[in-house]
Amino acid sequence: MLFILLRPLADQFILFNLIRYITFRSGVACLTALVVALVLGPALIRWLKSMQRQGQPIREDGPARHLVEKKGTPTMGGVLILFALGLSTLLWADLRSGYVWAVLFVTFGYGGLGFIDDYQKLSRRSHKGVSGRTKMWVQAAIGLVAGIWIVSLNRSALGTTLTFPVFKDLLLPLGFLFPAFAMLVMQGSSNAVNLTDGLDGLAIVPTIIAASVFALIAYLVGNRIFADYLQLNPVPGVGELAVFCSALVGAGLGFLWFNAPPAAVFMGDTGSLALGGALGAVAVATKHEIVLMIVGGLFVVETVSVIVQVFWYKRTQRRVFLMAPLHHHFEKKGWAEATIVIRFWIISMILALVGLATLKIR
Repeated sequence: MLFILLRPLADQFILFNLIRYITFRSGVACLTALVVALVLGPALIRWLKSMQRQGQPIREDGPARHLVEKKGTPTMGGVLILFALGLSTLLWADLRSGYVWAVLFVTFGYGGLGFIDDYQKLSRRSHKGVSGRTKMWVQAAIGLVAGIWIVSLNRSALGTTLTFPVFKDLLLPLGFLFPAFAMLVMQGSSNAVNLTDGLDGLAIVPTIIAASVFALIAYLVGNRIFADYLQLNPVPGVGELAVFCSALVGAGLGFLWFNAPPAAVFMGDTGSLALGGALGAVAVATKHEIVLMIVGGLFVVETVSVIVQVFWYKRTQRRVFLMAPLHHHFEKKGWAEATIVIRFWIISMILALVGLATLKIR
C-alpha cells in the first residue's frame, strides 16, 4: 500500500526513493510486524484468558507434566501472528504482485481453518477439533487453488517444472500435475509445522529461521542479476515475497516474546497451520520446494516420526518411540523441555545453513 502511494513521490523527495528497494521494505516490514506484535500482545493475551477460563485443552495421554505446567494457558495466539504479518505485508509489499496475494490467500485460508479447529476444541473442552478428514480436504482445496494461481503467474515452462538444488540442469516437467504437487507441498508443510508445535517456542523459532532463508531466496530468485550469477532459475516478480517473509520473521519474533518458556500463550492451529502453509506457498512460488524440505528438516523429521509410529503400531502393536511426535519421545526419556527446544533450534539453524549452501553449490 505504502509502496504504491509513496513511489510517485520518489522523484521529488529523495528519502522516498528508499521505498523502491525491496531490501528496505523487507527491513521495515520485519520491524513493523515486530512492533505490532509486541504492542498488541499483552492486550490480546488478557482477552484470550478472559474468554478461555481453562485455557487450551491438554491431552491426557501426553506427558504428565503438561497437565500441571501448561494448564490454563490460552491458545489462538496465532491471531497475533496473522494480524501483525498481514498488516505489515499490506503496508510494505507491492500489492500489484500476484505472488503476494496468492501466499496471503494460503496463509489466511489455513489460518481460518486452524481458528475453527481451535474454537471447536475450546467449546468441546477436548483436544479434538475439526475432523482430520475435513481438515485435509479443506487444506487440499486451498492448496490446489493456490497452486493453479501461482502457475498462472509464471507462464514460462519453469512454472510447471520441479527444480532441484545443486543440480542446476536437472528439471522435472510436471505439466498439469504441478498444481497437485504444489497442493501437497503446502498441505504437508502446514501439517508438519502443526505436529511440531508441542512445546513452548519449539515451532516458532524454526519457522522464523526458515522464513529468513526464504526471504533471501525470494530476493535472489526475483533479481535477474543475482539469479544469473548464482545460476538459479529466475522467477520474475517473486522478489516481493522477501517482504512477506521478513514480515513473518518480525511477527514470529514478536510472538516468541510471549511464547518463550514458560509460554503465556500458545499459537494453536490458528498459527501453526497458517505458518506451515505460508512456508509451503513461498517455496512453490520461488521454485525451491526441495530446499524447503532441507531448511525445514526438523518439521520433516517430526512428521516422519508420527508416520513411522502409527504404521509400526498398526502392524505390530508395538511402538518405535515412547511417544510421537519426536519431541514427546525425548520428554518421556526425561529431557527437560528447555533442553529439547534449544537443541531442536540448533538443528534448525544447521539445516538452514545446509539449505543456503545449495544456492552456491551448483
